[in-house]
Amino acid sequence: MLFPSASKERPTTDFLREALFNLIGSLEDKTFLDLFAGSGSVGMEAASREAKKVYFVESNRKLADMIKKNMPTCCPDETFGVMAADIHYALRDLCEKKIAFDIIFADPPYHRGFVAKTLTLLKKYDVLRENGVIVIQHSVQETISEAALEAFHCTDQRKYGANALTFLKMEKE
Repeated sequence: MLFPSASKERPTTDFLREALFNLIGSLEDKTFLDLFAGSGSVGMEAASREAKKVYFVESNRKLADMIKKNMPTCCPDETFGVMAADIHYALRDLCEKKIAFDIIFADPPYHRGFVAKTLTLLKKYDVLRENGVIVIQHSVQETISEAALEAFHCTDQRKYGANALTFLKMEKE
């Protein structure tokens, strides 16, 4: 897989990616959204585990282009989409097109308030299917505020060194 060497992005480690997919379970016939995709390694893993459709959202155009170049090596063109956009615009666009996901994975930059912003946008734009799961990768030092969790409930949280995976579901109204 190609990845720009000058990138400052922090790719999800192989260990953490393996832990994530062991916790998620089978992806067969499921749709997967990789927010803050970076190298795209998490979404590519989802595709390799038979996710029906995988979308990547990455605001860095160079990284988004690398994902587009790398994806055809592991799956057919019709099973993935890459959006080179800020998550606000990408989620709005997906919602307008009525595209929804069974699993939404977000790995926002650490310690910059993106976890709360991401959850606020996921509450605003209905892109999570009923019974869908949101997984946020974040620093263990970064707590998710009650306000950010307003529309969600935490079903699980696992800590791996300096990283945490928090699993959320939408609150039923």
